[in-house]
Amino acid sequence: MQTELRVAAYAVCVRDGQILLARWVDREGVKRWTLPGGGMDHGELPVGAVVREVEEETGYLAEATALLGIDSIRRRRTRALGGAYDWQGLRIVYEVRVTGGELRNEEDGSTDLAAWHPLESVPSLTRVELVDIGLQLWRDRPPLGHSPLHDPANG
Repeated sequence: MQTELRVAAYAVCVRDGQILLARWVDREGVKRWTLPGGGMDHGELPVGAVVREVEEETGYLAEATALLGIDSIRRRRTRALGGAYDWQGLRIVYEVRVTGGELRNEEDGSTDLAAWHPLESVPSLTRVELVDIGLQLWRDRPPLGHSPLHDPANG
């Protein structure tokens, strides 16, 4: 079976009791809130990728203030023309702070909306698991940078 690895960097940005999230639109048009971030370009540093992605998806200029952790997921996927492959996503999660810019929505990207959400409202949002993983890393700051919310043995 073919394999594919995607390395991406994501931001946990909490300010005044609110978290900055971007609404991701999947291939089927389903919309779910996620952490701002995305895939690294070839030759790009992860910290540069997270800063670039935050600006692309939210309009904000940001700086990374801490490496919170690294998460890994695996999925069996099917290519458009058929054939399954083993996909792994390596997600590098940073704490970031806004340094400038203005909130705006991404155009022609994988997200369609950016917004601040009160931390206490996050459990009621339609969201991807990465939001919970990122918040757990932000709260606990585990020494090895691994969230117990995602057990790699479960893929």
